[in-house]
Amino acid sequence: MLTSMVRDGEGLTLTQRILRLGAESLTAVELLAVAMGATDDATLDTIRRAVTEAGSLREAMASGAGFTGAKAARLVAALELARRAAWEELTARPALTSPRESAAFLRARMNSRPYEVFSVLFLDNRHRVMAYEEMFRGTLDGASVHPREVVRSALEHNAAAVIFAHNHPSGVAEPSAADRNITRQLRDALQLIGVRVLDHLVIGSGEPTSMAARGLI
Repeated sequence: MLTSMVRDGEGLTLTQRILRLGAESLTAVELLAVAMGATDDATLDTIRRAVTEAGSLREAMASGAGFTGAKAARLVAALELARRAAWEELTARPALTSPRESAAFLRARMNSRPYEVFSVLFLDNRHRVMAYEEMFRGTLDGASVHPREVVRSALEHNAAAVIFAHNHPSGVAEPSAADRNITRQLRDALQLIGVRVLDHLVIGSGEPTSMAARGLI
């Protein structure tokens, strides 16, 4: 069965528009369709419904935008390529000098997760990125984040400093009492081995919240 290919007023398909006008000329829904390899009207309608039902583009992407099989796999692959490109950009920098620089990578890496993830950037004594690890999943509290595991990883990477981050799938990037408590525990444990905690970023739907900027480190 033949399906119609979405065209603009000049008769260009979505793929042609990307190549001729750039990806910024497409809407988010159109970009998702191209990433899935299906740009027919039915696919676009399905993606629009998925975004509406999910409540946001981020939630729709995390759930596969209502698709399974090859289309969902293409979307997951596109997201992972974006994350890896962000990582390359981050590690190519001589050093991290502000929360904004690390937040840009961490938001791209973690914002699409439908569950809560606790991550660590391991840095050398010049604040250059040595490694990134997603260490724990689930609700952030004393039972799910183990300081001894973070200390062990810091020693394995021979890190001089770390930046913590975790996401709030609800989208609200406000540090909770549990966030502040586990940050203090981790800071105290890492001080014993001479590793500094530079920041703990809370990733939500908007700008990440820096606990260091709030004076909570």
